[in-house]
Amino acid sequence: MKLPREYSLAEICELISCSYIGSPEHKITGINEIHKVEHGDILFVDHPKYYDKALHSAATTIIINKEVTCPEGKALIISQTPFDEFNRLTRYFMPERDPYNSINQNIHSSTVIFPNVFLGSNVSIGENCKIMAGAVIGDNTIIENNVIIGPNTVLGHSAFYYKKKEAGYDRMHTCGGVYIESDVEIGALCTIDAGVTGMTYIGKGTKIDNQVHIGHDTQIGEHCLMAAGVGIAGCVIIKNHVTLWGQAGCASNITIEDNVTVYAQSGIGKNLEAGKTYFGSPCEDAKEKFREILALKKLPGIIDKLSHD
Repeated sequence: MKLPREYSLAEICELISCSYIGSPEHKITGINEIHKVEHGDILFVDHPKYYDKALHSAATTIIINKEVTCPEGKALIISQTPFDEFNRLTRYFMPERDPYNSINQNIHSSTVIFPNVFLGSNVSIGENCKIMAGAVIGDNTIIENNVIIGPNTVLGHSAFYYKKKEAGYDRMHTCGGVYIESDVEIGALCTIDAGVTGMTYIGKGTKIDNQVHIGHDTQIGEHCLMAAGVGIAGCVIIKNHVTLWGQAGCASNITIEDNVTVYAQSGIGKNLEAGKTYFGSPCEDAKEKFREILALKKLPGIIDKLSHD
């Protein structure tokens, strides 16, 4: 998420009442989660396991719960509760909107909006789209041209991102959105979560069946197919011409390369190589998996034969 202007480190720390290490004039231009950070961004880290990754990321300002050596050209904001400070900043710069007073809607005149559709703030919909009955188009959603959104589909619901605390789970404030490129079709009862601080992308020409879920910050390429019941976690990269058949599921932080096919009810728990077909849970090369299944089918007969020898 880009800030409306450049802020100094001192200004940001005054907003959240935190101390800092670095020049008071150090410039801050954005706020992002670790998967999306760019130069000028703030991110947070609250576990020693991830200190090194955060400190050496593209982010130039890190909210951290320990005073450590500050890398050159960067600044640290010191807080015992980095998650809370991050949430305070995102809520300050991107507060929740009143659903009864949505603003900044840009809907092309050729687009058809069916009854009982909800449109949030900062929504843009291009030419010749069809948004069917009961759909929810949440804040910060961009839809290009010739897109079909099926009945009761939800674009831009909050990211499934929580911090476990003694009192329970605290939700990360979602301030990103969803970007749907041209010629995409999304079926009924689908859910596509907004990015935490950036955008969840669906690439040009991709077709999504009914009851598919796509998690926050996932990037789906062009001309992909997803059959009913597919579930994709957050922060997944799916490249071009990928086919996922019914009820396939994918863990977070996975990359699926171009021209991959995954058969129905498969579980994806690792990166998948380009041009291959996969099956099983956890999924493997489909030919190898089918050979394995065939071998297992033969096993009772082999055991029975050995027991009579």
